[in-house]
Amino acid sequence: MATMSRTEQYERYEGGNPEAERLVFEELAGELMRVQAKIKKSGGAAAFARTFHAKPVLGVENARLRIHDQVPSGLRTGFVRPGAEYPVTVRLSNASGTPQPDSLPDLRGAALRVEASDGRHDFLMTNFPVSHARNAREFVAFAKTMAGARTRAQKAFALFVKLPLAVGWSTATRMRHNVRASARGDVRSLALETYWSRGAVLWGEAGPVRYQIRPVRGAPVAPAPSRTDPDQLSRELARRLARGDVAFELLVQRYVSEETTPVEDGSVEWREDVAPAVPVATLTIPRQNIDTAAARAAMRRIEELAFNPWHTTDEFRPLGNLNRARKAAYQASSAQRLGYRFTTEEPRRNRVLSAPVGAAFRVLNRWVPWYRLPLPAGLLNLVFLRKTLRRKNLIDTDLREAPPQPVPVSPPVDESLRVARSYDGTFNDLSAPAMGAVGAAFGRNMPPVLRPELFDEPNPYEVSRLLLHRDSFLPARSLNVLAAAWIQFQVHDWVNHSRYPAGTSSVEVPLPPGVEWHNTPGGRGEHLMRFAENVAMAGDGAPVHFADSASHWWDGSELYGGDEKAARSLRDADGGADLRLEDGHLPLGPNGIPLTGFRENWWLGLSVMHTLFAREHNAVCAALRRAYPRMEEERVYHTARLIVSALIAKIHTVEWTPAILATEAIDIGLKANWQGPPAKWLERLGLWLFEAHSLTGIPETVPDHQGAPYSLTEDFVTVYRMHPLIPDDYEICDHRFGRRLDVLGFDDVQGASAEPLIRKTGLPDSLYSFGIAHPGAITLHNFPRALQHFERDGEVIDLSVVDLVRTRRRGVPRYNDFRAGLHKERIHRFEDLTAEPRTLARLKELYRSVDDIDTMVGLFAENPPTGFGFSDTAFRVFILMASRRLQSDRFLTVDYRPELYTPLGMDWIERTGMTEVILRHCPELASLLPRDASAFVPWRPVSAPPNGPRTADF
Repeated sequence: MATMSRTEQYERYEGGNPEAERLVFEELAGELMRVQAKIKKSGGAAAFARTFHAKPVLGVENARLRIHDQVPSGLRTGFVRPGAEYPVTVRLSNASGTPQPDSLPDLRGAALRVEASDGRHDFLMTNFPVSHARNAREFVAFAKTMAGARTRAQKAFALFVKLPLAVGWSTATRMRHNVRASARGDVRSLALETYWSRGAVLWGEAGPVRYQIRPVRGAPVAPAPSRTDPDQLSRELARRLARGDVAFELLVQRYVSEETTPVEDGSVEWREDVAPAVPVATLTIPRQNIDTAAARAAMRRIEELAFNPWHTTDEFRPLGNLNRARKAAYQASSAQRLGYRFTTEEPRRNRVLSAPVGAAFRVLNRWVPWYRLPLPAGLLNLVFLRKTLRRKNLIDTDLREAPPQPVPVSPPVDESLRVARSYDGTFNDLSAPAMGAVGAAFGRNMPPVLRPELFDEPNPYEVSRLLLHRDSFLPARSLNVLAAAWIQFQVHDWVNHSRYPAGTSSVEVPLPPGVEWHNTPGGRGEHLMRFAENVAMAGDGAPVHFADSASHWWDGSELYGGDEKAARSLRDADGGADLRLEDGHLPLGPNGIPLTGFRENWWLGLSVMHTLFAREHNAVCAALRRAYPRMEEERVYHTARLIVSALIAKIHTVEWTPAILATEAIDIGLKANWQGPPAKWLERLGLWLFEAHSLTGIPETVPDHQGAPYSLTEDFVTVYRMHPLIPDDYEICDHRFGRRLDVLGFDDVQGASAEPLIRKTGLPDSLYSFGIAHPGAITLHNFPRALQHFERDGEVIDLSVVDLVRTRRRGVPRYNDFRAGLHKERIHRFEDLTAEPRTLARLKELYRSVDDIDTMVGLFAENPPTGFGFSDTAFRVFILMASRRLQSDRFLTVDYRPELYTPLGMDWIERTGMTEVILRHCPELASLLPRDASAFVPWRPVSAPPNGPRTADF
């Protein structure tokens, strides 16, 4: 707050406040990234150069900055101490975004990184005292106008036609004047130029200053510039440094008034007759040979640096609109240049054509939903629906600094993190290491709606008993129970809200009169149901932000763990790459639950999935060792994790999802996400016209967060509440002869009972038993009875009540608002949701209006499209987030390549699906799996006549 009080008197925020200005600057930073991409495309460069100052003239690491002995007392702050001396990295450059001959008119720049006692400080300057732009908007408008202009005619057209259209005639005239004055082609030596900061910085208690470096008196003159040598400035500096030192004096000008020395306007010069330049230090570049291998290596290191004026401390905080914008702009630009962040530009034809066609589909959908259209039109409709959802339904919940604050220079990215997933999900996005990591906030697909007065209205216990309770099992006949086990296996990888320890901070749900609940095993009856409260993230308002204690990425954390300690504990004791198994099964923990990455809510279905994919990991490790015998075990482990995680993502995308959403359009769309669209010319033409980025599978693209940092969302968690899939009883059968081995209730297959059961039954029979059985339908009146009285962590909970209450208290909009937020028509009557008499009567009994219907209740009550296992409203969150989970992930896009996965790994993923995984570890099931369908649809049950050979029903 001390820094704020020293700066707020000088600064004026665009939009009236720091947060409004931050949003503007984030948008401008994105536009600069697109300028950078356009410059690259027009210049044909092999890699991204800097957006500006692309051509280095000099780069040295051995310069020194010595503070003068007689610095005025008012300027002594931070590292500026009389007589102190610090090492400095210096980069001198031409300002253009495209490398060009030194003889052409251009601005020149100087970047210094001072290694001071209180940290590193970056100083950026150019050899003209003012900016061509008054503020960040003008700066970006100029950059966009000039991007790609290489010839004299192109530049003239940009300056005299495009620029006035962008900023107005008078502003364009001033900008052209400053550009012409600053861009000189007669520069003899960069050692003889003066460089100004142009923008102000805080200088401790002295307040705002602008700084400059100018050559010391007596510096040797330079010959006339060459018109034939494109690198004459570099050669001149090389000759000069071969003869002696190059020295500059660092000076500062102090703020006088907003009229004569403005902070917010970068286009106004601070004249020295108003604000005298006071010398404070000397910068010396020592005599040296810059044409040695060591010097060239230093230059390469410097080219990898990202200079930013915000690399400093509070004493030297940058000031003014241009400087405040530079933090986001420089971070984005350097991240793109270094290959940490990416730009996906929408083709112009897509932008032009999408508006009218998208509007036409929105009108059409009022009468005809997408799933009732002919297949090509339905697929195109989904494309436009996803466009709308990406534009309107990705809300950033990260806490952002506003106004910007100084930051230390980020250390280089550990090389191991470039080629392998981290243990906790950090560094998937190398420009934002914490994005999607363990502890990152859940996002939102629509603004949260917190209504504390309705947290208990209608009573969630009554809602559960009247609308959710399973009177009789309603099967989903198109699926098998492996589909139910699979989705829980996946959800444990994606989402986990932290809870307070039982009994420390609880949610209290009042019960109807005459109803008691035993909140602990063997505890006394109470008129309140209690269960552990979720841990909200710190904030200054209501608890609407919650952290995910799993990583948001598709990284197999349910199998591998969410931190290094856990991950290493699950591996072979000798540090090998294999996951620990005992006779092919997971080792048991002290409470009887197997040791694996995620151990909560354990039951036989999870045991089957974890056992199967732990074995798959070890099979991948064995194959890697055979193919690459020199590969170290640590690399084997991380490569196997990449392969298995990608395989899991592929199975979910192209097998599980098309099984639960069994329509041709979804099958085509999901397979297109992974491997590109079908070869049919009509579908490909539609994508070429309206969404060209979908012409390849997502693994062939680059990461794209669609305008908001990647995270899974509270709304995503809500639509994945699929507990009705779980049956209450299970028939365990022998896969060889089809005979029944046992019939068990859910309590017999969950918790510590699960692992002894799978070891006794065996993985083949467990898979077979689930493969021939149906899960429950995701609908009302079908919530598992066993989960309505469920012991977990020392509590007895009704999970249906917990699901209702969690959704309300996390601010997820209620059903009608949820529909509207996902661009569906609101319902106006209870009859618009269901015609089933019993359900209709109970809805009217419980809810005062359709606007009060709980989200989960409404989603379960909807009549889904033919073939769908869940509602069309829930599907809208799915089509947004399903592709986003792939598209945002570096390891499933730009780094999905054989250099990381190995050629064997790429082939393994390509050739493997759920059927192949099962058969690799249980080949005896070959005749029972579906021939031409997913392993998540019902298998062929074995029939064995009393006195005949085994056969299989087809």
